[in-house]
Amino acid sequence: MKRISIKAPLIASFLALAVGGGFVFNTVQAATMGHDSVMVGGQSMLPGKDIVDNAVNSADHTTLVAAVKAAGLVDTLKGKGPFTVFAPVNSAFTALPAGTVDTLLKPENKATLSKILTYHVVSGKLDMATLAEKIKAGGGKAELTTVSGGKLWAMMNGPHNITIKDEKGNVADITTYDVYQSNGVIQVIDKVLLPKS
Repeated sequence: MKRISIKAPLIASFLALAVGGGFVFNTVQAATMGHDSVMVGGQSMLPGKDIVDNAVNSADHTTLVAAVKAAGLVDTLKGKGPFTVFAPVNSAFTALPAGTVDTLLKPENKATLSKILTYHVVSGKLDMATLAEKIKAGGGKAELTTVSGGKLWAMMNGPHNITIKDEKGNVADITTYDVYQSNGVIQVIDKVLLPKS
């Protein structure tokens, strides 16, 4: 399988505190990837490990991991699930206004941080094929309810690209599809998704 390293600027990072390098993705279409490991942040994401255990190995998701720990969500994301996590890369977090991540990581902002992070999580295992089916059934748009109770919308952007829109109108591309976990699936995205309030 051919792997390509991307170092283009991205807008959101879910698990990292430091700015990561590029992310690595598999060029085989998601629908044919099966449940093999996928390279993310320079490391294999093993389908036998849970979401947290895989994410901590990704150099591209260090901010997201730190945020999950600060919000006290480790046990939740290590739970049975299944969960679909739209996981922003580090550069997505650095694209937020200066000081946003540092402010969110403070103990007094734990509730706000938790709401933002759980806004990136949907119950169920939504791989690319499932998302595409939901989009088709919805006439071009699928509404998803997040664990935080907010809404996200998935839309096709060409035959093999899905975008995710948040309640503020921001649109993220899924840059790496179907990173299967023992308790769900990670869809890597290039922007941080934000709830309306």
